[in-house]
Parts: sequence; C-alpha cells; structure tokens
Amino acid sequence: MALRLIEMVLTGQDSEEVLELLKEHKVLEHRQIRLSDGEVLVRILLESEQSEAVLDLLDKRYTDKEGNRVVILAVEATLPRAKPEAVDAPEQLPEEKSPERISREEMYEDIKNAAQYSQVYLAMVVLSTIVASVGLYYDSVAIIIGAMVIAPLLGPNMALSLGTTLGDLSLLRSAIRTALAGIVTTMVLSVFIGILLQVNPDSPELASRNGVGMGDIAVALASGCAGALAFTTGVGTALIGVMVAVALLPPLVAFGLLLGGGHPALAMGALSLFLVNLISINLAGVTTFMAQGIHPATWWEKDQADKATHTALKLWVAMFAVLIVLILLFQKS
Repeated sequence: MALRLIEMVLTGQDSEEVLELLKEHKVLEHRQIRLSDGEVLVRILLESEQSEAVLDLLDKRYTDKEGNRVVILAVEATLPRAKPEAVDAPEQLPEEKSPERISREEMYEDIKNAAQYSQVYLAMVVLSTIVASVGLYYDSVAIIIGAMVIAPLLGPNMALSLGTTLGDLSLLRSAIRTALAGIVTTMVLSVFIGILLQVNPDSPELASRNGVGMGDIAVALASGCAGALAFTTGVGTALIGVMVAVALLPPLVAFGLLLGGGHPALAMGALSLFLVNLISINLAGVTTFMAQGIHPATWWEKDQADKATHTALKLWVAMFAVLIVLILLFQKS
C-alpha cells in the first residue's frame, strides 16, 4: 500500500505530547528534529490507510494555533523498506480496522482541484463537444471514444457527490458552477452544430441515444461507483473519467444535434437519457463515499452533514423516480 509522510512544526511541549498520542496508532516511523528556534519538526511515516486517524488527531489538537500547518506528502518508496515500529504502550487497545482508502483531506483536495472552473476546463469541454459531434454525425465509434478521452466530466460530478456526502456547501457551489458551465456550453455548441449539419436521426449512434434503457442506467451507476472508488483509493482517474464521459457527453451532444437539426421529440429522448445518467452517477457516487466511511472530522459537522446528505439523497432519488416514470409514460404514448 502507498505510504504517506506527515510533517508539522510544533513547540517542544506539544511534540512530547504527540509521542504519547501516537502510541495508539500504527505508524512505520516517527522522528522529531529540533530546529534552531527551539521548535520541533515532527515527521510521521505511515501507510495511507492509517493517515486519516492521525490527521484528525493533529487537526483537533494543533491546527487551531496560529502558524501551525500539517503537510501531507506522498512517498514513492523508502530504503531500507519501512517496517512498523515497536510500540511501548502500557495496554494494547483492540485494533480497529482502517478503511482501505486515502485520507479524507487528500481526497478532498484531489476532487476540489479536478472540479475547478477554468479556461482550460472550458476549452476541453468545447473540444470534446466538437469531436463527439463529428463522431455522432459520421457514425464513428472511434471518434466518439476520442471525445470521451478529453471530456473533463469526472471531477465536477465527483465533487457534487462528495459535497453532498460531507454537506460541504462551498464544494457543492463550486461543483454546480463547473458542471453547469460544461453542460450549457455543450448544449449551445451542439445545437449550433446541429443547425449547420444535416443530421440524420436514423444514424445508429444517434438512434441509440434518444431513449433510456436499463443497460444505460446500469452503466451510469457503475460509472459513479468507479469514479468515487478511484478518488478514495488514490488510483489513476483518467480511464474512469472516460467511463463517466461515455454516460454523459454523447447523450448531451445528441440532444443538441437533434434539436438543432429539427427533431425535438427525439432530442427530448436524448436529454432524458442524459438526466437519468447524471442522477445515477451522483447517486452511486454518494452511496460509494458513504460506504467508504467518508464523513466530516468533527461530530457537529457530521451531524449537519448527515442531515444535508439525507435531504440531498431524497432529492436525487425523487428526481430519479420522476424521470423514470415520465420516460415510461413517454414510451407508452
């Protein structure tokens, strides 16, 4: 498993307290280096699964003091290979099983950075929309897959799921802003392209995206779970991002092309597929984050987050149910 190095500068008295507190946690190595100004540099090497408990401990006790900051560094390898330190604790407490994921703080920063709105993000949305439009117009699976590779849709959706799980309004606002900017840009651009081109609604790639099937919902749910797992375990998200983009970008581009080409009824079918996939991805993401034990650090934040999460989940489920009912009624009519 991956290693993490936690560093923090403390006073001499606080550093002695850290030594006692760490006896209850499994660390690979703990060093304290005295600095010239009398302060102490504390360095803690541990496995990534153990980092969240130690970070929560340091955060509660020391980060409220002015100038104190905990730094978390990813460690590629160590020589000699790290082995657990012997712990001279008076009593060994029952060991709690650590979650098989990286710390909440690392994951939060990764997702927050992936969901930031920027000119580069908007440019990637524009480019992926153009490529997807060409792929759908020429009925080319290879070109459509190329569009999925460059579509930056994973970050905003996972930020929306994590913000819902944590009840983090700041992250939610950022995620919604970024996601809406991408959705509106894709819609407007694909409608414009649909007006310019003679869109054939019977094209297999377009026809397959003007309605919702159980297979589409299964793919979206799997995409949401995979996206959340990719961020919580710290593995590469590039390929997972392609999977999420497959569920979102082609239906949205198909909606714009069909609407711009003068096929509003078929366009509504593509839009319904996009909306169902969007809700399914976020439902699966929230569920996966909760199953991974993602929650705020403090009990009062956790209480607020639980209320916000339950409210948001009810809203997601209600929208999902309403969309499914409307789609079934539309298909019957």
